[in-house]
Amino acid sequence: MTETLSAEVCVVGAGPVGGTLACRLAAAGVPTVVVDRAPLPPMEHPDFDGRAYAIAAGSQALLAEAGLWDRLPSPPGPIAQIRVSDGRLGRPASRLFLHFDAAEAGADAGPFGWMVEARALRVALNATFPTLPALRCFAPAEAAITRTAEGARVAIAGGPEIACRVIVAAEGRNSPLRAAAGIPVTRLPYGQTGIVSAIVHECPHHDTALEHFLPAGPFAQLPMAASPDALEGGAPHLSAIVWTERSAEAARLLALDDARFGAEIARRLGDHLGAVRPVGRRWHYPLSAMLAHRYTDIRLALAGDAAHGVHPIAGQGLNLGFRDAIALADLLIEAHEAGADPGGPGLLARYQRRRRGDNLLMLAATDGLDRLFSTDFPPVRLARDLGLAAVQRLPPLKRAFMRQAMGLPVFGRAG
Repeated sequence: MTETLSAEVCVVGAGPVGGTLACRLAAAGVPTVVVDRAPLPPMEHPDFDGRAYAIAAGSQALLAEAGLWDRLPSPPGPIAQIRVSDGRLGRPASRLFLHFDAAEAGADAGPFGWMVEARALRVALNATFPTLPALRCFAPAEAAITRTAEGARVAIAGGPEIACRVIVAAEGRNSPLRAAAGIPVTRLPYGQTGIVSAIVHECPHHDTALEHFLPAGPFAQLPMAASPDALEGGAPHLSAIVWTERSAEAARLLALDDARFGAEIARRLGDHLGAVRPVGRRWHYPLSAMLAHRYTDIRLALAGDAAHGVHPIAGQGLNLGFRDAIALADLLIEAHEAGADPGGPGLLARYQRRRRGDNLLMLAATDGLDRLFSTDFPPVRLARDLGLAAVQRLPPLKRAFMRQAMGLPVFGRAG
């Protein structure tokens, strides 16, 4: 006979958002199952690959509560300052710029965030899953899911059947559970490609990030902690690069050898970090925005990329997913402690109210920023440069922008 397990929550997708949510719930004693059709990457001894996440201050608290932050195998690199500039390829940046210092965001703020290597978060997730008594993990696993008003059942192929109260879809932008629920989506293609890589550089970055707007799209340098293995013998000065280009040009750039690829990075970065050298792999992704028309269905909640996707211009995509996880975890833990139904329509409606507006606002903001800055039309260039300079001279507005990006209450404690 097929074994039947009981749980309150089944999270489908063991990636950063789904895996972290599952750990947070189980750490609070909520009986949880996490299922992924792919095997967990064997990351016990991973090689440096150049991918890193910018974890906002608010998201860091979630990782700590989930028991993941202290299990990161390498120290994250803090982001203490951000410089925002505008320019043209191969020319000096505009003299009108915007500089954010985390010390100005309030006494409760700390750094803007931390750069965490993707492999480090995967190691922490893999290490944490088996330590939580309230969590069961099935990966790789094919699952057949049925949902009714009374509950949900998850049949693991060749394994047990799980009776639960709510399903969380965290399986990415092409979510099969979202499609099966008939939830429509709106997509906005950009005709751009995101390039993700890493560089070692001659001079220290002083925990400072750069967001440089160019006509083809934004170019970001994000400070990482020193790495023992990005280069043989270690790399004391290391940064992640998140680079937006028109797709045809991106294909040409990705085909370059390391020397020419590094020279293209230097043209956009400038010389303030000295000589640069690419390390690790190059990753690339077609860029588009996406928003699900609703985040819930019977016994179902969407989270992370299954619910939304935004342009990486502000580095907020993963952090929006973590904010989904924070809101959903708060509601599910509260229901568990009260003995209430965690998959009832009232709880799911509250989750959608908490998250859909915030995500829609960020989609609109990032879409607008990309359209404003990805142009070389002179009147628009002048207007945006003056806008950067104006915000630079308005400390209360700067502080509000900083706290919003950090995932903190906008009206927090002043310094």
